[in-house]
Amino acid sequence: MKKKRQAEILKLISTFEIETQEMLLYLLKERGYNVTQATVSRDINELNIEKAVSETGVNCYIKASKVHTIKFQNIISEAVVSIDYAMNIVSIRCHSGLANAACAGIDMMNLSYVVGTIAGDDTIFVLTRTEADAKLLCKKLKEIV
Repeated sequence: MKKKRQAEILKLISTFEIETQEMLLYLLKERGYNVTQATVSRDINELNIEKAVSETGVNCYIKASKVHTIKFQNIISEAVVSIDYAMNIVSIRCHSGLANAACAGIDMMNLSYVVGTIAGDDTIFVLTRTEADAKLLCKKLKEIV
């Protein structure tokens, strides 16, 4: 029952922008789960769910891994100054001192076509498998920036 309820919680937070435990409790009860607020609170902790601002600006529950992705995308958007590529290498210029943080964000994206990354103080080099992959990475990063 617990695993089923926790799976439902993950489904709910990925479907709705749930702002409070009370709202989550209501939705669970609506689906036949007779639980207390304390149980929901424990489930949130066990599932590693955090509150973060969604893409639409709502402060709501999000799976922690997604929270980290959002945080790194924010870092990338703030740090990056310019993006370009030559062959299968992408060069990313950042504000001074921010390349390592932005590089960690790129690494968190777990892109299958990225072979590796290296960061200095204000520059990141990303090695991709092909020139088309480098072009695709530039496009993705420019959307974030």
